Amino acid sequence: MRKKLIAVLMTACMALSFAACGSKSTGGENSDKKQITVGFSQVGAESDWRTANSKSMKETFSEANGYKLIFDDAQQKQENQISAIRNFIQQEVDYIVLAPVTESGWDTVLKEAKDAKIPVIIVDRMVKVSDDSLYTAWVGSNFELEGKKACAWLDAYLKANKKDTSEINIVDIQGTIGASAQIGRTNGLEAAVKEHSNWNLLAKESGEFTQAKGQEVMESMIKQYGKKINVVYCENDNEAFGAIDALTTAGYKVGKDGDVIVMSFDSTNAGLTDVTSGKVILDTECNPLHGPRVKEIIDKLQAKQSVDKQQYVDEEIFAADDTVKSVTVDGKEYKVTATTKDVISKRAY
Repeated sequence: MRKKLIAVLMTACMALSFAACGSKSTGGENSDKKQITVGFSQVGAESDWRTANSKSMKETFSEANGYKLIFDDAQQKQENQISAIRNFIQQEVDYIVLAPVTESGWDTVLKEAKDAKIPVIIVDRMVKVSDDSLYTAWVGSNFELEGKKACAWLDAYLKANKKDTSEINIVDIQGTIGASAQIGRTNGLEAAVKEHSNWNLLAKESGEFTQAKGQEVMESMIKQYGKKINVVYCENDNEAFGAIDALTTAGYKVGKDGDVIVMSFDSTNAGLTDVTSGKVILDTECNPLHGPRVKEIIDKLQAKQSVDKQQYVDEEIFAADDTVKSVTVDGKEYKVTATTKDVISKRAY
């Protein structure tokens, strides 16, 4: 009888042990679900914006949140991104996220992903493909609108300072040629120049979205055009930092009361710090925090829900002062924020 009782107790303990093993949780919001594997091909680490973008993705798609993130830094080379996507396919990831170096050249590898039945989500820059079904969704900024906002502000600023009839000579330090941000921001400027007979676009050259190249390009433009330059239109913050270094080294005073005004895009903490000091007269936002936005898309796909093909991010405009309080672009009004240290303290990147 005693042996029989011991056997029953042992069986009960084993059952409880198995139950405990079966109830083990890995934690995080996807603790009761299969871990989702995401392959992310990032352009590189060429700017403060890109660093913030990578951080947002890594924090969102963490193991604690139920994800396995395979992160690949392409070092600004498209061939590296194509190789990364093929590696993701071989590893049978659940989702591929691509921040493309340039817009074109993606048809073949994205078709391979489609054939493997792996959804592809494009972030930041866009892709131009022959078949839109090669990717599931895109999320990012309206780069041409950013350029239009910046130029609408410049127009209003010149009018407020009674310089709207003066000859305005502009140089454009472009981003990586062929990138959506470069194409949109350059198009925004070129359209505005066509609309203003007194605006002259003296030169445009790629600064590759980096501080070092931005400084190099600015130095070259100073040698060629010197004091003719009134406005430096930089297509991201890091290029603006380099341009300002080149201008100040050459003896130019930068700012609204100086020889040259510098305009920028991104609105990183470092960029807005230069806005408060007046080194950058205007910084048009490009928000890099795409991690939660991509997660929202993946959540919907996991739930078998439809997602919007294109999802634009709402973004702000930051100026060195309140000379211009708002601008109107394509019939819509956008507020301009006069930048202060308090504004910067609220920034997430």
